[in-house]
Amino acid sequence: QVQLLESGGGLVQAGDSLRLSCAVSGRTVNNYYMRWYRQTPGKQREWVATITTSGSTNYADSVKGRFTTSRDNTKNTLYLQMSNLKPEDTAVYYCNMRSIYWGKGTLVTVSS
Repeated sequence: QVQLLESGGGLVQAGDSLRLSCAVSGRTVNNYYMRWYRQTPGKQREWVATITTSGSTNYADSVKGRFTTSRDNTKNTLYLQMSNLKPEDTAVYYCNMRSIYWGKGTLVTVSS
């Protein structure tokens, strides 16, 4: 059974940094493309970042230069390092594997 569990969200001020984690069980993270998404109430889920099996990364324009995704194969965990956070980054953040498996999300709130 595949499980994804996000953690690390919280309330921060604009300009602060935060690191989200996504612990994966049932599959090996480096064998799959892993993605981060975010969603705010009333809006569609928005893609944020991807890390490929080779370790290449891609980011949405809205977070490029501020967010970095990575993985630790020994811990089977995906990370999203977020810096210079803005109020518009406020959302529930989800990790995703194979476009099928989703975590329950972790809430990030950025105050101005």
